[in-house]
Amino acid sequence: MNGTAPPETVSPGAGSRVARRRTAGRSTRKLIATEAKLFAREPVGAFFTVVFPAALVLILGSAMPGFTEPSADIGGRRPIEFYLPITLALAIGTVALVSLLNTLAADREKGVLRRLSTTPAPPARLLVAQLVVNVTALLVGCGLALVAAGLAFGVRARPDVPGLLVAFGLGSASMVALALLVAALTPTSRAAMGIGSLVYYPMLFAAGVWTPGPLMPDTVRRVADFTPLGAASQALQDAWGGDWPQPLHLAVLVGSTAILGGLAAKLFRWS
Repeated sequence: MNGTAPPETVSPGAGSRVARRRTAGRSTRKLIATEAKLFAREPVGAFFTVVFPAALVLILGSAMPGFTEPSADIGGRRPIEFYLPITLALAIGTVALVSLLNTLAADREKGVLRRLSTTPAPPARLLVAQLVVNVTALLVGCGLALVAAGLAFGVRARPDVPGLLVAFGLGSASMVALALLVAALTPTSRAAMGIGSLVYYPMLFAAGVWTPGPLMPDTVRRVADFTPLGAASQALQDAWGGDWPQPLHLAVLVGSTAILGGLAAKLFRWS
């Protein structure tokens, strides 16, 4: 015996699993790149995702009387500062249930998804690609909105930055998962937009777009806490105020993303 350790051996099964994972990773990255190019070629979707949040902040701040003036009703704060995280939640809901949902339904009717079905990529990878592309674009759009609020109206805040990023990322993921589930269940773009509208407007109410959370009746606010966009809005407001989001809201966002995304992957149809 010369004390030399025997060479490690890798079973053929382990090698094939590694190769499959690498192939899956490459195909997913290619699919993400393809979806990103399709996204950039769709001006309406790109507008709502990247430009809409900043445009909404500028319109609200310029057009609504007293929106940039301190108000005693909210402790001397300016309404635009109070509504900015709600505006981010509105942008998330609009992009998911209007822009993304319409794009997926239109791609199914045009046969784009049918062509993708001839590739080895399973539906779950397409959904992951949509999630990555839309959440990334939303991050850019809402970042521009915060910059616009600061430059145009002097909005200054001391948010919990990690908490804000977590709340925004999870909120976007949960709403994109909801949109993917609606797209999976509806055969035409007209049906998708109809069902999407039925979901969209109650979600906006839960997010505090018309009635901010503190002004809601206790029962209504408690129900809103368990909706994806309501939980996202509350988490964003907490983080914007400098606090870490409440565990309940983060748990709702994680759970809804897992459940809705899982159902969307299972029920998704290429045509």
